[in-house]
Amino acid sequence: MAVTFQDYYETLGVDRSASSDEIKQAFRKLARRYHPDVAKDKAAGEARFKEINEAYEVLGDPEKRRRYDELGEHWQEGIPGQPSPHRRGHHRAPPGASDFEFSGTGFSDFFESFFGGGHGGFGGAPPPARPRHTGEPDFLQPERDVEADLLVSLEEALHGSHRRVTLKRPDHTGTGTRTDSYNVRIPPGVHEGQRIRLAGQGEPGERGAEAGDLYLRVRLERHPNFNVQGSDLYCDLHLAPWEAVLGTQVKLPTLDGSTTLRIPPGSTADSLLRLRGLGLPKANHQRGDLYATVRIKTPTTASPQERVLWEQLANISPFKPRSET
Repeated sequence: MAVTFQDYYETLGVDRSASSDEIKQAFRKLARRYHPDVAKDKAAGEARFKEINEAYEVLGDPEKRRRYDELGEHWQEGIPGQPSPHRRGHHRAPPGASDFEFSGTGFSDFFESFFGGGHGGFGGAPPPARPRHTGEPDFLQPERDVEADLLVSLEEALHGSHRRVTLKRPDHTGTGTRTDSYNVRIPPGVHEGQRIRLAGQGEPGERGAEAGDLYLRVRLERHPNFNVQGSDLYCDLHLAPWEAVLGTQVKLPTLDGSTTLRIPPGSTADSLLRLRGLGLPKANHQRGDLYATVRIKTPTTASPQERVLWEQLANISPFKPRSET
């Protein structure tokens, strides 16, 4: 099935020599612009946001970026030195060939072919066969599972959702294709790497063996404001020096909408301010927390009047930042 090459560097607007920090900055800038919550055209913004996420999923991971760079102009030949990563089991196919095509996962067919989960059975040792029942024919061939990555937004991880996923695969004749669609329930509280199982929806077993399963492996969407650690969320909170010294109240975005956060006087850089119960759901149906990391930003320029005030402060303040005590 046809696979369309994705130029992830072009998607993020960076050079191929860009550093990891430059790639991260480009992602955050674009993600904030096209996030569905702020985009003027919600549908177009959501589609663009997924493209940006996919590009950062690859270029933001050193190993995936290395593999992507190795593909180069010969991407149609598959990953150099390896069988196509979506093939497992006891047969082989030409590198880069794809027997399965997904839609509705949030990832492009190019990502699924080269960086997604294993699709079907080629490339390694065959999975163990399930126990046979009396009267079944001998030499049952083991069933084959089918896997794909499923891009899940943090909002979906919080509230749960339903997703229509379509799988195109070879038909029973081996000469054509058939298309199967599934209404997949994404439960609240799904976490990175969790697999959603659709029993019996994988490849049919040979000679009467049971069919394999379809697994959708959760990949949490990168968010422009939040980082995920387990069920907790982390965000940066930028404060002016006087806000950190004097204390203040700020509006802070959360997955539940904005909230008011009190900043205590004397807050220091890199300190954590905790908002209980504003993270992602846990297994016990409670929620994790949201942590705001204080980042103090200083002005890069000062007007003549501001300079006078800074100089006055420098003269009267007993604070010594390089004091040994």
